[in-house]
Amino acid sequence: MANLHNRISRKELKERIQKDDTPRTTISFYNYIPIPDPQQFRDEMYKNYLEIGVLGRIYIAHEGINAQISVPTANLESFKEYLFSLPGFDGLRLNIAVDDNGKSFFVLDVKVRKKIVADGIDDPSFDMGRKGKYVNAEQFNRLTEDPNTIVIDMRNHYEYEVGHFRNALEVPSDTFREQLPMAVDMMKDKKDANIIMYCTGGIRCEKASAYMLHQGFSNVFHLEGGIINYSRQAKSQGIENKFIGKNFVFDERLGERISNDIIARCHQCGKPADHHVNCVNEGCHLLFIQCEECAEKFDQCCSTECQEIIHLPEETRKELRKGQDKGQNIFNKSKKRYEHFR
Repeated sequence: MANLHNRISRKELKERIQKDDTPRTTISFYNYIPIPDPQQFRDEMYKNYLEIGVLGRIYIAHEGINAQISVPTANLESFKEYLFSLPGFDGLRLNIAVDDNGKSFFVLDVKVRKKIVADGIDDPSFDMGRKGKYVNAEQFNRLTEDPNTIVIDMRNHYEYEVGHFRNALEVPSDTFREQLPMAVDMMKDKKDANIIMYCTGGIRCEKASAYMLHQGFSNVFHLEGGIINYSRQAKSQGIENKFIGKNFVFDERLGERISNDIIARCHQCGKPADHHVNCVNEGCHLLFIQCEECAEKFDQCCSTECQEIIHLPEETRKELRKGQDKGQNIFNKSKKRYEHFR
């Protein structure tokens, strides 16, 4: 039996993929579908996709599957053949990355989780079968021409900061589980309004639309395939692209450009910038926006303190990291905006 887990160091795997010129295609997909035995499903998928060189992150739970992966372009048909052969997966929509360098992932991680997207919902009466109506790019544009339509961004604050739909409402939070009750609270006086929810690839806004209906809202829509599918449809159909800036993605790229607008600013000097980076100090790893000038000035660090630390001997840096728990270490300057709605 093949190994069902990776046995090679992530550092080595990352170096391999950086040197590998094999054309690869970055794909994301999800499916809210009952999976009776997630572990068995996981093991079979791991074996099949390991054989054809798939890399990426796949979460499997009783409620379905959530995947962001990179596939050798030559093996795309083999990838689809297996996926579409699974009961309930035939013809599943695949979101192909908009701005892809083929270096999005370097290891295959297939994990069983309690849920495919952490939502904090523990109400047994909540039903993903009752969700909002899909809208495609053309329908989204038409609905948003109505001034009474409310567009809600169901992504984290740092995703919204670098790119979003024009006039979209931000739910300023670090996590999706925080956003759901915040969105309900912010819209509590607009339960009969047209509400369109969107996210990166569709998985979060689909669940959010079901949650809003569960909370008594009447006219809830969600963008089919999220920003990725919208931008492809807008381009192929020659219609106006109402998304401005970058679409943040959770892989090595940390973003794909949708429009040339730069709407964010460097967190260090304030100049226009929308390039997310992680602080190179291993004991910090803060996710923040940094311009090229500050990257050079601070040696790709978030502060002079971290800059000093990275030049210390390795043993000293290890000692400094002991016992640290940074949790979700993300630069956040947006939560105060939520108070405006309360």
